[in-house]
Amino acid sequence: MKEKIIVIVGPTAVGKTHLGIELAKAFNGEVINGDSMQVYKGLNIGTAKVTKEEASGIAHHLIDIKEPDETYSVSDFKKDASQKIKEITAKGKLPIIVGGTGLYIESLLYDVSHGGKAEPNLAFRKEWEEWTEKHGKSALHNQLKEKDPKAAEAIHPNNVRRVIRALEVINETGQTFSAFQAEKRKEPLFDSFVIGLSTDRKVLYERINQRVDTMMQAGLLEEAKWLYETFHNDSQSKKGIGYKEFDSYFKKETTLDESVALVKQHSRNYAKRQLTWFRNRMEIDQWVDLVAGSNQLRTVMEQARLHVESD
Repeated sequence: MKEKIIVIVGPTAVGKTHLGIELAKAFNGEVINGDSMQVYKGLNIGTAKVTKEEASGIAHHLIDIKEPDETYSVSDFKKDASQKIKEITAKGKLPIIVGGTGLYIESLLYDVSHGGKAEPNLAFRKEWEEWTEKHGKSALHNQLKEKDPKAAEAIHPNNVRRVIRALEVINETGQTFSAFQAEKRKEPLFDSFVIGLSTDRKVLYERINQRVDTMMQAGLLEEAKWLYETFHNDSQSKKGIGYKEFDSYFKKETTLDESVALVKQHSRNYAKRQLTWFRNRMEIDQWVDLVAGSNQLRTVMEQARLHVESD
């Protein structure tokens, strides 16, 4: 039998952490982090990690498991989260996956390849990274557009690593990256109830701006400075929103206000991309707006109960 799980997805600042804890309390559950940045130690404020007080004694897994200069991939997450689901289920508890990293969640729930069976070709990647430094991100994106227009449409030009990966898949397999992405999904790997959180776009953006201001008051700048000064520039963690925007400030190239404004802008842009991903790429069982009112919380709790108690 497939393990029974609950999954909570959605953009930043819509209440995923709180709902995860409420569901865990109600159904004897434990939370598994599904956010790519919360795996890093020391990055607490900018990633909005759950605090000890907020957790209320509920166990949270896959948080603080990597140093900021270590890498962590989709396949790493899939392996680790699948193992945690087995362990939590074996204890007679309910695994609850909470996060906004769409690629992580989709890879966990479905047997999708995200690039087929193309093995990493480090020499190929290095060659294109050097090419991009010389010619620029737009030129790199145009290379993909010529070879795989559909993939180019789906991947932002600034996502250099993803663009190169798409080119790598074409090089290694002879097939387009978009063809792999369009592969029909196999049967879901778990008996899952997927909850999508969202709210009015204007309200969401206001909440994101307010959250960044709160993070600044809590010490985000100091956290970003520690990351900037302690770890090398190509560390995966330094590319996260809420940290990379301060690099130019630390180099005295921009003002602090400009960097903060950039964090807000990038966070809003990311929230929009998250919503697009979850709506287009995943099967959401129930969309909920917890920001709008508590009645929706009661509704989703009842739906979750029906899932938990179903055979």
